[in-house]
Amino acid sequence: MAQAKTLGELKGTGYTPRSVRQELRDNLIKRLKSREEVFPGIIGFDDTVLPDIQRAILSRHSVLLLGLRGQAKTRIARLLVGLLDEYIPVVAGSELNDDPLHPISRASADLIKAMGDETPIEWLHRDDRYVEKLATPDVSVADLIGDVDPIKAATLKLTYADERVIHYGLVPRAHRGIFVINELPDLQARIQVSLFNILQEGDIQIRGFKLRLPLDIQFIFTANPEDYTNRGSIITPLKDRIESQILTHYPKTIAIARQITAQEATLTEDQASMVEVPELLNVMLEQLSFAARESEYIDEKSGVSARLSITALENLVSTAERRALINGDSQTFARITDFWGVVPAITGKVELVYEGEQEGAYGVAMKLLGKAIKTSFLEHFPDPSEVSADGRGKSDPYGVIRAYFSGGNVVELLTDGSNADYKKALDKVAGLRKFVESTVDERLSDIETYLYMELVLQGLAEMEVLNKEALHNRLNFRDILADMFGSDDFS
Repeated sequence: MAQAKTLGELKGTGYTPRSVRQELRDNLIKRLKSREEVFPGIIGFDDTVLPDIQRAILSRHSVLLLGLRGQAKTRIARLLVGLLDEYIPVVAGSELNDDPLHPISRASADLIKAMGDETPIEWLHRDDRYVEKLATPDVSVADLIGDVDPIKAATLKLTYADERVIHYGLVPRAHRGIFVINELPDLQARIQVSLFNILQEGDIQIRGFKLRLPLDIQFIFTANPEDYTNRGSIITPLKDRIESQILTHYPKTIAIARQITAQEATLTEDQASMVEVPELLNVMLEQLSFAARESEYIDEKSGVSARLSITALENLVSTAERRALINGDSQTFARITDFWGVVPAITGKVELVYEGEQEGAYGVAMKLLGKAIKTSFLEHFPDPSEVSADGRGKSDPYGVIRAYFSGGNVVELLTDGSNADYKKALDKVAGLRKFVESTVDERLSDIETYLYMELVLQGLAEMEVLNKEALHNRLNFRDILADMFGSDDFS
């Protein structure tokens, strides 16, 4: 069929036109029957969002994807292109992707009338049948629908009564394709009204022309629930005309969130070969996002995008890479101290409520980091508040470590310290390695052992067993009483 160059040749192939919604439906049915993946790269929606979208396509519905930022709404919309036929025939030179057998524009109809079966046709790839528009307050009806073009009228020497002076907007040009409007509530109400006829009747009207264009478009809209109160709203009549509203959500488990982050993070080959990110830190990165979504300092209506974890991982790797380059290490591994380089990825991704503004963006980021450390610590080690430190009852597994710091010892971890300096500092703590090796119920590599040793110190500091002092380029761990009585008493 793709060999046909004229209308006559196309007719000879037995070509039968289909509506774009029927096309999507037919191709989805084929994929479901053959058990092919319909939405590659979308993780965590297999039992929730994706079945709803498939039902909407089977029902030939327009769709509103409603969810907080960073929930893959636009990506899902773009993947729908894969359900279109690879190529469709159009009248050559047509502005509106006219079907050669059913043209809707005046220019294509006149061309077919004049040339008949010799009318030239072209083949349009599915990637060229996708149109996306971000709704902003300055979008006009002319942008979306069209308007009279005085320059065209003057050039062609036509009166304004001739429909050939019309310049079509984005929506008519998406005929026989998919049209996506992102952040629909940001579209002014009077502009939303212009979409009524298209959704209900499938046609448009421009500047009073007695013109009916039966457009064939699959509409996909995206919106953030926050927009309904903060910036705008979807007017009720328009919402009523959108046939399926589908709610998206954030990853429900750490495992799913990790898959998304690993898939989306952009790391260079040099970074991947130089920096190893242990399993423990990958989990902690996701715990940062989960902690942020539950934090009293962050506006839950605004949400915490999955981009937080993605950019945090990129920053974590870059922090470790920079440290390795400074120290001349050919290879290194990420540490918990490297999380201080992740703070910029957090502060720009969260909307603070009043209490959060009082704490400041940096302060909130540090609290989230502390919560992630505490969560990981308690997942792997006993809670120090539930064991006896005075020898009564159950023995204290942290006794030797406490005694080391009670003796006035201080552990200094340089944020840019070399691998050798990092290991040397942790090895100084009496009983720390033995405690980790006897407590963690798995075989640890050398790198993992030191990482868990650092986690113990960080966790004890978060549990207020030790004092952690964050200075410009280092962290100091000391006995918590040192600050209460003055460090001179322990010198």
